Amino acid sequence: MTNSYFRNIPDFEYVNRIDDGKSDGDYVKLKNFFKKGKLRDDIFQDLTFFTKYVVEGDDRPDNVADKVYGDSNLDWVVLLANNIVNIQSEWPMSQSDFNTYITEKYENETVLYSGIHHYEANEVKTSRDVIIIPSGMKVSIGQSVSYFDDGLNQQVTKTDVASPITNYVYEEKLNDAKRNIFVLKPLYLNIVFDDLEEIMEYKKGSTQYVSETLVRGDNIRLFD
Repeated sequence: MTNSYFRNIPDFEYVNRIDDGKSDGDYVKLKNFFKKGKLRDDIFQDLTFFTKYVVEGDDRPDNVADKVYGDSNLDWVVLLANNIVNIQSEWPMSQSDFNTYITEKYENETVLYSGIHHYEANEVKTSRDVIIIPSGMKVSIGQSVSYFDDGLNQQVTKTDVASPITNYVYEEKLNDAKRNIFVLKPLYLNIVFDDLEEIMEYKKGSTQYVSETLVRGDNIRLFD
């Protein structure tokens, strides 16, 4: 099944401007990383093409691809399915990286583990299970709420509905939230492979066109 993303990236030739360039016709061939793959909109916006997935432990995109598709080289499919460009900031950190991050961000353990980042509401609901305040909503310290409970036929006041969220818990929640991703169902992989080949192909009509997999930059080399 192997279908490497980088294998599909076409080449680009540009004039060699380093000292070992032998002539103004000497070119260097590189991969054209300005060519970027994507899932087409009718797939990306339709949840029926995807399955919810939770990233476990220190798993990287290649680990997820291996578990879902049996091929770690399809890590690019996992990333495209979630529109992830920067793995460093958009993928959940490993435990080691997370520990390093919070240690560097907070001045000491007291601030990290005891410092309050914000307060979140505990769920408040009536005797008939009508939710008045949802759990997890940011609230002010010491906030209270008053409401009429028709099941009890009386006014009810709840105090201290907020719980403190420490800096550590806040950072952990941010990192764990990134674990909830979507993976493309294996059934649709060939559609994505075909689309990628189409996207990466160069089209005739440009003066730089050499082939479907190669273009050559204009020669504007200047000499002293």
